[in-house]
Amino acid sequence: MSSDTKNTPESQLGEVLERRFERRRLLSGFARALPVAAMAAQIKSASAATPADAAAPGAGAAPATASAPAAVKDFRLQFNSTGPHKYDFINVAEGYRVGLLIKWGDGLFSDSPAFQPETQSAATQARQFGYNNDWMGYFPLPANDVANPRSALLAVNHEYTNPELMFKNYAGFASQTREQSAIELEAHGLTVVEIMRQPTGNWNHVQGSQYNRRITATTVFEVTGPAAGSRWLQSNADPTGRRVIGTLNNCAGGETPWGTVLSGEENFHQYFSNRSAVPAGPVLTSHTRYGLPGGNGSYPWARHYDRFDLAKEPNEPFRFGWIVEFDPYDPNSVPKKRTALGRIRHEGCTIQVARNGRIVAYTGDDQQYEFVYKYISNGTYNPYDRRANDSLLDEGVLYVAKFNDDGSGQWLPLVQGQGPLTAANGYATQADVLVNTRLAATALGATRMDRPEDIEPNPVNGKVYIALTNNTARTDREIDKANPRANNRWGHILELSEDAGDHTSTSFTWEIFLLCGDGNNPAHKAFFAGYDPKVAAALGAPDNITFDSKGNLWIATDGQGAGLDGINDSIIAVPTDGPERGLTRRLMSSVPGSETASLVFNADDTALFVSIQHPGEGGTWTDDPSKSISRFPTGSLPVHPAVIVVYKDAGDPTVGT
Repeated sequence: MSSDTKNTPESQLGEVLERRFERRRLLSGFARALPVAAMAAQIKSASAATPADAAAPGAGAAPATASAPAAVKDFRLQFNSTGPHKYDFINVAEGYRVGLLIKWGDGLFSDSPAFQPETQSAATQARQFGYNNDWMGYFPLPANDVANPRSALLAVNHEYTNPELMFKNYAGFASQTREQSAIELEAHGLTVVEIMRQPTGNWNHVQGSQYNRRITATTVFEVTGPAAGSRWLQSNADPTGRRVIGTLNNCAGGETPWGTVLSGEENFHQYFSNRSAVPAGPVLTSHTRYGLPGGNGSYPWARHYDRFDLAKEPNEPFRFGWIVEFDPYDPNSVPKKRTALGRIRHEGCTIQVARNGRIVAYTGDDQQYEFVYKYISNGTYNPYDRRANDSLLDEGVLYVAKFNDDGSGQWLPLVQGQGPLTAANGYATQADVLVNTRLAATALGATRMDRPEDIEPNPVNGKVYIALTNNTARTDREIDKANPRANNRWGHILELSEDAGDHTSTSFTWEIFLLCGDGNNPAHKAFFAGYDPKVAAALGAPDNITFDSKGNLWIATDGQGAGLDGINDSIIAVPTDGPERGLTRRLMSSVPGSETASLVFNADDTALFVSIQHPGEGGTWTDDPSKSISRFPTGSLPVHPAVIVVYKDAGDPTVGT
């Protein structure tokens, strides 16, 4: 590479991002951050803590013998687990504090209006923090200060909306107005917001920052990769098949080493209506496999917008279910839908730079009986030129996982013309394969999993951890070694080792790391990497995960109360190596109706940001306050989805050690 290229501003930023990503990859995976502010009576610290849950639901018999702990330093977690609870406040372990960073309706721009919940409009919501925040990515500021733990951009997904909690005295599906639908469209998508740590230790968001941005269900996207322009993506509004309006149901995501955001479009099917109007043929077959509603969807948008009515725009759903990429440092950048990574209900997209420089992306399809995937780029990562990496997620091979009962596994290529993926079977082009990724993976004989959610490589031990949230539909006849429980209400986590430690390998070995549940209840058959299940904190429904700089696994749960006596969702930490491998500890519990949807550390592990999504779900916002089950985070109604921050009181500043 010439010195002229290295001295361009673009190449200098590339070097900075490479140093940042290398530091995260080798020391802490992905740097993470978070904030603080008073939340009335919504936050409490544990006054007493024990190594496990004194009165928690728990685990059972181990299905296998745990592997010997790796020969690594003893990085034990130092906090004591706080017990589970069902109350309307954030409960944290003794010695920790919680603050509020940003909540639904908070202004992002200098001209953003103050939030007026009873007089909302689409125009105001487009200038405010969106609804139901999920995944978060942490991007340090300034870009040339890769270790700065005090200032950053936070990229946040907004997965879906709860009209019964957003609109007072909501009259229901049949009565929803066009303006209410328009508000919901603007409440979806993503936010980029600048955040700063204050001298007191609190974190604030910076209203009016030059970096702040909203991407919504009305933002224009470019389609790239093998499916761009294909017949599947062509619609009446866009006959080119290369320009999509909006992104939907953005759940988990990821960060690239060149400093861009990756966001997965998950349950996009629910926004559409009238599959029954689609004639028999490949389009209907695909819509059926992806769960498009035969009649009304979960949202009445088809009454107000033709693009959500399959009778009028049968191809519109093919334009969703992709991985989205954009540059958080450039609020004018055009976001792209990267079709080479397949069309599924994406839960996350986490990146590893392989030894040979290729980019490997792991992603899951979040539905019962769906599959685990990884993508390997054809090209190699260029740390000196950001723009040279622009095609890495357009040109490569997507694979799906097959888990064998003997603990081995294979990555099966989803390539047109190979195996059953031929024109005779309906796969004449690579676009046919990628648009219909689920059908192609089924044809290859991939292993049907218990709701694959976040999949993350551990930056310390190099293994890949797969969160499988639950599967209550699995029967005794359907169990296999990788999904060993029928009626799996609690979920589990697999530990995958790529052969020779090479993330581009097409074979791997695997073992069960956690079978979630209550270790004090033998019926759960819980397993904690061989650690005594009776002293481990009970958990269920593992969702998004992350790692601290020492390789400890941090787990956000989604719906664990369904299998654990109605307790609120939690943040759980567990060592992946050393003498306490498998010993789970609960750092915090959330509020009723919510999930702890995602979590991310700042650059030095001194702050942990947590998404509190759909608080109060199960209640409504009406003139009768008794219909609400939460008043998070303000102590009044309406309830607000929000991002909080957990940090240490004093002493050792790191959150988990």
